[in-house]
Formats: sequence, structure tokens, C-alpha cells
Amino acid sequence: MKRNYILPLILCIFTIILALGYCRQQTEVRRVLTENQRLWNENRDLRKSLEQSNNVSRQIDDRQAVQQRVAGQFVERRAYYRRNWQQFITVAASDYRTGFLGGIKNLSIVVRNQTEYPIDNVVVTVQYMRNNDEVFKTEQYTINNIPEKSERSVAASNSRKGSKVSLKLVSVTSQAMNFCWAAGKPAPANNPDPFECVPSPPKNP
Repeated sequence: MKRNYILPLILCIFTIILALGYCRQQTEVRRVLTENQRLWNENRDLRKSLEQSNNVSRQIDDRQAVQQRVAGQFVERRAYYRRNWQQFITVAASDYRTGFLGGIKNLSIVVRNQTEYPIDNVVVTVQYMRNNDEVFKTEQYTINNIPEKSERSVAASNSRKGSKVSLKLVSVTSQAMNFCWAAGKPAPANNPDPFECVPSPPKNP
């Protein structure tokens, strides 16, 4: 008779062990889910905080831009752009492709003119660089007739080598703005408006 009880007893013990293991597993699952929910909430709060910080930063930038525009109203408009030209005239490289073993394709040079005057020409040098920042080729491009509040691009040549490029402004000329700037031409000392193509006559006291 005792043997008749052994098998049910073993099955009962085995069932209890399985039940305890299942309970522990469910407890661990609930703990993991709770932790995931907590992390998700923290990430949500961080995203909200970051968005608020970005909004504040944009508001500050907008306020500074307005202040600059207001300041520009008290200065002859062309002179204001000449003195602050780096804020309004920029050059950048477009998205380009690099080969697995190096090489650059589909590169364009983009010049943005955010002034209220057209630009006659912009000269830019493009340095093709290896991974160690060694320059192995330099080319120069001229972008002509860039309208006010606009941009213009020119395609650069492909390269069989290189992994990145570096762009540098060489010169900018705008007759409409009476603006002539060149990287190799030092600005005269004690001149508040050194980049006039034709210097303005002195004002009578």
C-alpha cells in the first residue's frame, strides 16, 4: 500500500516545486516590467525637460536676433551687414558619399546669403582629407550671383581618396553692399568698417 502513495506524493512535490518556480518567475517578470515602466517614465520626463530647455534657448536666440535687427536700424544697413557679415554669409558642404575604401562623391558647395543684398561672387577652397586629417588635395571654386535671402550651390569634383572635406572662405564681393572681403587681406587698424570696397567719404562734423 505504501508503494501506492509514493508516486502521487512525488507528483505532488514536483507540482509544488513547479508552482513555486512559476511564482518566482512571475514575480521577476513583474519586477522587470515595473522597472521598465519606471525607466520609460524617467525618459519621458527627460524628453519633456529637454524640449522645454530647447524652447527657452530658441526664445533667447530669437530675442537676440530681434535686438540685433533693432540695433541695425540705427546703423546704415549696408554697413551693418559688412560689420557682421559672418552672421549672414556662410558656406557649407552638402551631404556627400564616401566609399568603403575612401573616396568622395556627390559633393556640392552651398553658399547662403542672408543679407538683403545680392552677392557677386564667393571664392571657396575645398580640402580633401584622409582619416588622419592629412590634406592630400585642395581645390578652389567660385560661386557667382547669389541673390539676397537665398543660397546657391556648385558641384565639386569627386575624389578617389579621402574620407572628409574642409571648406574655407577665400573672398566675398558684393557691389550692391559695397562689401569686399578677402582672407589674405588684413583689415586696417582702427577702422570700424574695414570691408568697404569704396570707403565712404568722411562725414562733416
